[in-house]
Amino acid sequence: MAVVKPFRALRYDEAKAGALELLVAPPYDVISSEQRSTYLAQPHNVVHLTLPDSEEEAARTLERWRADGVLVEKPPAVWFLVQDYVGPDGVARRRSGIVASLKVEPYRTRTVLPHERTHAGPKEGRLRLLRATGVQLEPIFLLYDGRAPVAAPEREPDLAVEGASLWRLDDSTIVRAFDDKQLLIADGHHRYETALAYHEEEGTSASAQLLVVLVSTEDPGLEIFATHRVFADAQRLEGEREPAADPKAALERLSVGTTQAPRPAVVEVTREGAAIVRGEPGLLDVQLVDTLGHEGIAYTPNAGEALRRVQEAEAAVAYLMRPTRIEDVFAFARRGEVLPQKTTYFFPKLVSGLLFQPL
Repeated sequence: MAVVKPFRALRYDEAKAGALELLVAPPYDVISSEQRSTYLAQPHNVVHLTLPDSEEEAARTLERWRADGVLVEKPPAVWFLVQDYVGPDGVARRRSGIVASLKVEPYRTRTVLPHERTHAGPKEGRLRLLRATGVQLEPIFLLYDGRAPVAAPEREPDLAVEGASLWRLDDSTIVRAFDDKQLLIADGHHRYETALAYHEEEGTSASAQLLVVLVSTEDPGLEIFATHRVFADAQRLEGEREPAADPKAALERLSVGTTQAPRPAVVEVTREGAAIVRGEPGLLDVQLVDTLGHEGIAYTPNAGEALRRVQEAEAAVAYLMRPTRIEDVFAFARRGEVLPQKTTYFFPKLVSGLLFQPL
């Protein structure tokens, strides 16, 4: 089903560009304005390309870096990626994936499945940037069922920075493992739809390609974390209520054994107290809270931060959530149903600046 193949990688030449830790950054959509200024202070940091002052400036910068040898092009290959990290729960893990090029297809083919809604604004900006540069600057994160086709090589990585290690793999047959796979977008819905729009404009075989990281749902380091909801106004859920003296303990009790139960359940916290609220069967926890709408909503992966905002009167109510199971996300996506924004929180984010794909 999926058409995955090796790609010609553009990558930094550290002898010309500088140390790799000064060149990479998080994905464009999680960088604050203050962080952007810090990254831009480094003359060759990837943020000059991913968050430029203008798309035209990014194109000029990219052209100059290629001409000066700051960026060099490598022969086609796939790459093996490992990310060592400590999650928001304090647990150390290792997540692995394959970096390759994917042929984009409309969602109607059911080869690539979305699970969240997108918004027009971010896609318009990314499309202008792709038109100007003609390069896929950041990979998106995709999941597939089944075991990974290869393991990390037993040699030093070709690239290593910020817990991420990359090995070049010259075995082009690795990509055949994805021929029968259906892929789920974990992170990168806007960039996937941008790639589709770009290909509709260009109509070439090259314009159909997208830089991706493919991670198995069986990978022991793959973890979905919860994103808690905080409301400025006193939004209150309807449902069966059970008082909870300790909100964090109540959330832990709900989470024991499974991340989802036959009935959705969340922990509601106000300055007056806390309660476990259970909804009707058939909904996920995120869908239960989504019945309140999105007026005055904010999100945080940190339960302590959600509680603090309520206690210090920055918010009226918080809903502490359990993580959504990946099998539930896949099931809804396969039925063609999209889930609320921030249904999933995948950590760590992919590192931008390690590899680029020229089209």
